[in-house]
Amino acid sequence: MDWLLLTKNDLLFEKQQCIDEGRDFRSLSRKFDKLIKLDLLINKNQALAKEFLNKTQKLSFRKEYKYKEPSDITGILKLRDKAPKQIKVKLSRGQMFDKVYGAWLGRSAGCLLGKPVECWHRGQIIDVLKKSGQYPLADYISISKVPKQLIKKYGISKDSAFIENVNGMPVDDDINYTITGLAVIGKYGKKFTPGNVSEFWMQNIPIMSTCTAERIAYRNFSNMIMPPESAIYGNPYREWIGAQIRADFWGYVMPGKMEEAAKLAFKDACISHIKNGIYGEMWAAAMLAAAYVEDDVEKIIESGLSQIPNTSRLYEAVKQVISWKKDGLGSEQAINKIHSKFDEKNFHDWCHTISNAMIVAAGLLYGEKDFEKSITMAVDAAFDTDCNGATVGSVLGLVLGAKNLPRKWTAPLKNKISSTIRDFEKVKISEMAERTLKLQV
Repeated sequence: MDWLLLTKNDLLFEKQQCIDEGRDFRSLSRKFDKLIKLDLLINKNQALAKEFLNKTQKLSFRKEYKYKEPSDITGILKLRDKAPKQIKVKLSRGQMFDKVYGAWLGRSAGCLLGKPVECWHRGQIIDVLKKSGQYPLADYISISKVPKQLIKKYGISKDSAFIENVNGMPVDDDINYTITGLAVIGKYGKKFTPGNVSEFWMQNIPIMSTCTAERIAYRNFSNMIMPPESAIYGNPYREWIGAQIRADFWGYVMPGKMEEAAKLAFKDACISHIKNGIYGEMWAAAMLAAAYVEDDVEKIIESGLSQIPNTSRLYEAVKQVISWKKDGLGSEQAINKIHSKFDEKNFHDWCHTISNAMIVAAGLLYGEKDFEKSITMAVDAAFDTDCNGATVGSVLGLVLGAKNLPRKWTAPLKNKISSTIRDFEKVKISEMAERTLKLQV
């Protein structure tokens, strides 16, 4: 079980990852060009591919590379903006519950909206929605309204999480990890270690419920490759979105404490990700901690950014989105700009932390605290639709509170979540909120 079978896509992802993070790939270019032509199902070629992935980690960095992106917590904290790391929260228990419950509901609703169109490209999303009378999005997506020729054209599965098939929040990795955060703190407390997280995963999460970087990390744990090495060894997905979708609970459980939420997020992220993969989780967790007190979405986004290196690609990218809004660009223009920077048909770009963080920032900024406007923008922008819908829904749900969320978005959830986390296979959303509240103390 030392390795999962490497594919040509893995090699392509690794090359782009190395270039993105500033490594000088020139010395391996010829080796890569030869490898990419080989049949990787042949054992000796598979061995060469594995050797190649190990060599990439030893590449030096290009001298002209302008970003400074440490993956250790000390290095990260040194490169942050000077900004408040904590804000005092003055809310009654009832108000706190309403916000926490709103966050869980909002996360679930945004995730559910994006779930049936996950992996669809933007052109397909808009084509299907327009021709079925569902564009612009104003409700959950109905398969019964989609013309048969479109179902055939795009190979759409009628069994996906369209509203007709929904009976509460169905199993999804985005929600699995929010529950995992609750369970980890419930078992180990807030002083949990990265090792505790890896132990919890192996004992409570089926490996087939993990994807990309998480599955590689899981495999590494099984071979006694522990954090932080588990995030690097044989992992071309190390800056993908997987850690960012695991952020929410650390923010839920640290109201007003942005720095502490980000530190919890770091301990979780470092088992499977490096650099901007880690920063995405820290940013989202800190945003949610701030959302207990702050209701200006730009300030919430900035509060999250204050917990990651201001010398990073993620920081720069999210700041760009903020500047577009200030400069008067419309929402459609902003999304077009993101699509011009990242190719959604390249899975590395489609699933990367930075491309999706930009969509989250755009959804929050241009949504202007309108829950429906925010989550629908995050979803019809494409890229990782359920992840982005979930994060935007989570932040807005916490800001607005459960009582202020439109019933048409919360009612189909039926106050229940299904998951693949042991002992949490069927839970009530309100129960998750209550348990979150108790763990804040």
